[in-house]
Amino acid sequence: MDLDAHGGNKRVFQRHGGPPTADSRQKVCFHWRAGKCTRYQCPFLHRELPPMQAANGGGGGSSNTYKRGFGDDHSFTGPPAARRNPNFNHSSTWGRVGGNRVVRKTEKFCTYWAQGSCNYGDRCRFVHSWSVSESVSLLTQLEGHGKVVNGIALPSGSDKLYTGSKDETLRVWDCQSGQCVNVYNLGNEVGCMISEGPWIFVGLPHAVKAWDIQTSTQHSLPGPVGQVHALVVGNDLLFAGTQDGAILAWRYNAATNGFDPAASLTGHSLAVVSLVVGANRLCSGSMDKSIRVWSLETLQCMQILTEHTSVVMSMLCWDQFLLSCSLDQTIKVWVANDSGNLEVTYTHNEESVCFLCSFITLLRCDVIVISTYL
Repeated sequence: MDLDAHGGNKRVFQRHGGPPTADSRQKVCFHWRAGKCTRYQCPFLHRELPPMQAANGGGGGSSNTYKRGFGDDHSFTGPPAARRNPNFNHSSTWGRVGGNRVVRKTEKFCTYWAQGSCNYGDRCRFVHSWSVSESVSLLTQLEGHGKVVNGIALPSGSDKLYTGSKDETLRVWDCQSGQCVNVYNLGNEVGCMISEGPWIFVGLPHAVKAWDIQTSTQHSLPGPVGQVHALVVGNDLLFAGTQDGAILAWRYNAATNGFDPAASLTGHSLAVVSLVVGANRLCSGSMDKSIRVWSLETLQCMQILTEHTSVVMSMLCWDQFLLSCSLDQTIKVWVANDSGNLEVTYTHNEESVCFLCSFITLLRCDVIVISTYL
């Protein structure tokens, strides 16, 4: 056993971060480069060697260290976290929290944070925000809802943002100040919300609420059984996907400024949770793992798509293309063949995508709104 002058074990002392040797002072920590050094007093450097020193091999450096640490233009290519974040603290070790405990962030999204119930805060191992765009930045955070937000609507030409939540309220926000200007207590959990023209439609248990924001006219559209999970407008009809698997349709009546029942589309065996309109078709995604394609003219089912193995959470449709995402952790791309039927042409695996939305429809009044639903 190696003993020091005081009878201690030198190997253990150095392993726990004793005084670094002259040789180790000039070496860059291999584990730090990989973003996973856990030594409390690491004897090696947690920064790259200067280019000239590393290139000349001085102080234990090497030409290999130089190539790994710096490119030909001296740009930093060190640990992954540092490459992603220019403000990365090179002297720290991934956010040490007291003693020797290290919080290692993973790329997995925190579902508890999305539901507003994560108790770990900054100590959580999982991601509390997610973005892959360098051109999008956070303007402000709208706080007020007590539970998950299930619907966001930004009517065209309006300077107000509308949000509906499971806390049984609908909030109205001023897009310029970011302040909440009104709160409506609905008495039931909001399952979904959309805007069309001057109308705001809100899906509730056993009903759909309709507000004309120009005239303050309100309607309650009865008929749904259970929670209304999805709403969409197409061919002058309002469609609602319900808990019992039916899709109800209403037609706007200009004479009464109201909505008359038009049809009930049946076929799904479980709740309809997503609806999309495109290419003169209505597509419905359900908890029964299927997608049904309906003709907007005849309201008849044209095709049943069964390639997903779990709930179909969201869809996008345009021209001959359909995109669908599911809790089976896949995004599928469908293309219409010569006969008009949709076929899968590509499947992308993605762990935590539950909602798809086209980027163009999110841009209103210089505000970008992104809704995450888990």
